[in-house]
This record gives sequence, structure tokens and C-alpha cells, in this order.
Amino acid sequence: MKQDTQNYFQPIEIPNEEIFTRCIHCGMCLAVCPTYDLTGLERSSPRGRIRLIKNVAEGELPITELFAEEMDFCLDCQACQTVCPAGVQFGQLVEASRAQISSAGKDRGRFAKRLFFRHIFPSHRRLKLLARLLRIYQKYFRAILHKTGLFRLLPQSLRKIEPLAPAVSRKFSDQILSKIMRPDGDVKYTVGFLKGCLMNTMFAGINQDTVDVLLANHCEVLMPKGQVCCGSLAAHNGDFEIAKKLARKNIDVFLAHKPDAVVINSAGCSAFMKEYDQLLKDDEQYCERAKILAGMTKDIHRFLIEIDYKKPDHAVIKKVTYHDACHLAHTQNILAEPRQIIQSIPGIEFVELNESTRCCGSAGIYNIVRYDDSMKILERKVNNIVQTDAEIVLAANPGCAVQIEYGLEHKGSKIKVMNPITLLNMAYQNSSDGEE
Repeated sequence: MKQDTQNYFQPIEIPNEEIFTRCIHCGMCLAVCPTYDLTGLERSSPRGRIRLIKNVAEGELPITELFAEEMDFCLDCQACQTVCPAGVQFGQLVEASRAQISSAGKDRGRFAKRLFFRHIFPSHRRLKLLARLLRIYQKYFRAILHKTGLFRLLPQSLRKIEPLAPAVSRKFSDQILSKIMRPDGDVKYTVGFLKGCLMNTMFAGINQDTVDVLLANHCEVLMPKGQVCCGSLAAHNGDFEIAKKLARKNIDVFLAHKPDAVVINSAGCSAFMKEYDQLLKDDEQYCERAKILAGMTKDIHRFLIEIDYKKPDHAVIKKVTYHDACHLAHTQNILAEPRQIIQSIPGIEFVELNESTRCCGSAGIYNIVRYDDSMKILERKVNNIVQTDAEIVLAANPGCAVQIEYGLEHKGSKIKVMNPITLLNMAYQNSSDGEE
């Protein structure tokens, strides 16, 4: 690498040279890259972006608007990692590059990102306040704006993304769940539980289902006070400073309780917490403790398979299909476990989804900041789902669930979106209504 590299890449999260020199430019990634599929442009493919990153790192190219645009255009779905014969960890490259773009002041939506990633998501208090305000809007004002026609006066960009906001839960997880929850009978495992940010405020029902399932499998569930956002959204958008602060807090909180595992029901959160050791590898105080927490972090599906979970006795007569969340399938290589759980439920007719591992276009905040591109990617996903003729499509990530539900509604489809753990809990509870 040239000596003047630091003129282009600041000494923060510098993209690993070994990663981008490993790329053999074979083109295997082209077929699975959603953005390359949209444009057909080499620069919008993983290997094209790697070439751009390499050129900037070696001083051949400054951090231009084009460079920033391509790193922003990438979904960071990491499908390219799954098919790469050279094992290129593209996700690490693009996220480190986004940090450089942010440092150079050329990231899109800089003010909004800093507001949410540095001041809203790190604080459960502020996030819950925002969620309560959103719930008031959804309950009282949304219908009024539409009936009076005032909604049409809002900026078009806001009118597009407004329906993507999930319905806020009537009660948050930390209002309905205790800090310590014990099963009936013997305790076989003690697990920490990440309540999450959106999961806490907008998917409290799924958190309740997850805890119910863990309790049914003789787990003592700890939801310790002091836990914070996992930091994934901040890191994926280049803000590693706040991501590291959040990681340190979670390490302190969860390790203090000495659980057998930390179980997570959101694909993006579990994927990121498993990478805390990489995130804090240069932190002398936390690097070893980060390895410990990363090692004990478990996606709920994999954890249930590992403990030989209780198979349900009661039937749920439904035809279902399953969408693989990117950070479950590509980042964690968790593909078989959710299917095993789904197909263990009596009465389930499981239909495999065509292109199940292809991104739905949600990708964190991608569907908000790049709405039009996101909708083009979503259309392909929805068409595949509708062709299954399923009653329910299962998705294990909140962003995917909201995105797919939005797409199905626009398609006029009656297919419901549900979390696999909710379906399992339905079988445990001998209920078939699926209501949270």
C-alpha cells in the first residue's frame, strides 16, 4: 500500500488490505448481488466496489461522491460472502469504508444518522419516548390526516416512507417482562435475553413469545437492567465510535450475570454481537471480554436446536413459507435450524420459497434512505412469496418483517407475516389464531 494512504483513509477502522487483495475477481458474486442486478454496472457489484475501495486505499482515487454513492447503494446483505470462493469478508470492507466516508463528511443523511444513532437508539428512555409519540400519531392522527387530505401536503419522500413505520406495541417488553423469569420445574440453562430497541418497543409480542418458548424449555431468562442497543445500525452505517461504546456497556451488563448464553431473536442483533470481538480487537481492556460475550451469543433458532428443544404436540394447520434474513443466512450461516423448528410443528405444510436467501430490500435503514431502490428489490421478493400460495410467510428479523408486510399489502395479498418463534409458541399454547 502506498505511503500516502492516510491522506485518503483516516486512521479509524481502516479497511483491511488483506481482505480486498484476497478477491480474485471471479464474478461469482455478480449473480447474487441485488444492486448489480438493478444496474448491470460493474461498480455496483461486490468486486467492483472492492476495486474502488482498493483504489482509494492506495491513493489512486480520493473519496469522491461516486465512491460514497456506491458504498451507500450497497445493501450490505453479504450474499456475496456466502458464494465467494476466496472467503472475502465484504461486509467488513464496506462498513469500514462507510466510516471513512463519514469521517470525510460525505455520507448521505449525516444529521439524521447522527441524531438517531448517537442520541436516540443508545438511550432506551429517549427511544421509548419517541415510540410513544409515534403510537399517539398512529392511533389518533394518521386517520385524520388521510381523511382530511392533509397527508397529501406532506413532502413526497415522507409520504412514501410513513407506512414503513411498524405499529408500536401497546406495552413495551420491559413493561411486561421481568428482569428474572424462571420456568416451572427444573432450571437447565440460564440465559441472558437482549430486549433490543425496535423489538422492545414495536415487537414486544415476539419478545414475549421468545421468553415463553425459553421458559417452556427449562431456561431461566435474565433481562438485565442496563443493557443497551447492540450497536449494529450505527456500525453498518459507519459510526463505529458509538457502536463500540454500546458494545462495552452490553459486555459489562451481560457478563456480570454469568449466563450460559445470551439468546437473541433479531438476526441483525445476534449477527453483530457475535462480532464484538472483531469490533473491539484493539481495545486492551475489552478485547478478551468481547470474545467471551461473542462466543456465548446465540440466535434463538440455533440455541433451541443445540439444547434439543421440546417438540410441540399440538397442531397448527397452516401453509407456510420462510424468508431467510440476510444476517441470519449469510452472516451467521443459519439456514437449516429455522426450517427444522418450523417443520417440527404438527399440521404445518411447509413450502420452500424461491430465492429465499435473497435480500428483501429492508437492510437496516436502506428502505428509508433509498426507498425507490429498496422497493425494486422488494418487488422480486414479494412475487416469489405470492407464488407459494402460503397463508403465512415467516421472517426472523424485524426489518424484514416490516418490509415484506408492506410489500404484500401493496400487492393486495392476504398472506400474513410472522416470526418463526411466534409460530412455535402458538403450537406450545395450542392456539391457532396467531394474534400477539
